[in-house]
Amino acid sequence: MTPHTPNTQPIKAVVFDFDGTLAVPTLDFGLMRQRVELALVPFISPAHGAAAGASPTPLPALEHIEKVCAALPPTAAKTARAAAMQAIEDVEVEAAVRSRLFPATVPMLVTLRANGIAAGVITRNCRNAVLTVFPAIHLYTGCLLTRHDVPNVKPHPGHLLHALKRLGVAPEYALMVGDHPMDIITGKNAGTRTAGLSTGEAPYERLHQENPTFLAHGLDELLQHIVKR
Repeated sequence: MTPHTPNTQPIKAVVFDFDGTLAVPTLDFGLMRQRVELALVPFISPAHGAAAGASPTPLPALEHIEKVCAALPPTAAKTARAAAMQAIEDVEVEAAVRSRLFPATVPMLVTLRANGIAAGVITRNCRNAVLTVFPAIHLYTGCLLTRHDVPNVKPHPGHLLHALKRLGVAPEYALMVGDHPMDIITGKNAGTRTAGLSTGEAPYERLHQENPTFLAHGLDELLQHIVKR
């Protein structure tokens, strides 16, 4: 199949992002960045700290931690990474307590299963936060892969490809769904079809710029693209 040939294969698996896609987004990324910076302060000299944080477009928290730790001695890097990652998890779990599933989430997952379509979830979030919001997730999906479960998180395609391997579905038969441009990029990098949902932090117009296969305002609308009536 060439890049110019539309993929007309049936969809056999749908892999979802979590926050903003299946659940109401409550994460405060500004607070997360502040907590991470505070956790890293004891390990960074003032000069290096300024250099590490000086960027007109700040890196996401996970990438920022790795950038800072890459410049530290191994022992200090290990301790700094652990402190910063704990800071992230604390913010995630605090946010999860305030979150809830979208009303359409469980009915949609039930409909997918009834139509023989597997479902999975990949997220950069921690497992504790996901299970706080959706403790019964394993009853409705075939896999949940958080950042703790894979060596490389999205937008690295390995995150998605590992989930598809768990589901036993090849990329050309899969759909990656998310509320952020990163999710669309991840799907394209992995060779799946993609769907953008304007239910999270990215507006419809921003998702449209990434040219996903499908673009929808919510899960109910997306389901109409997946399950042919």
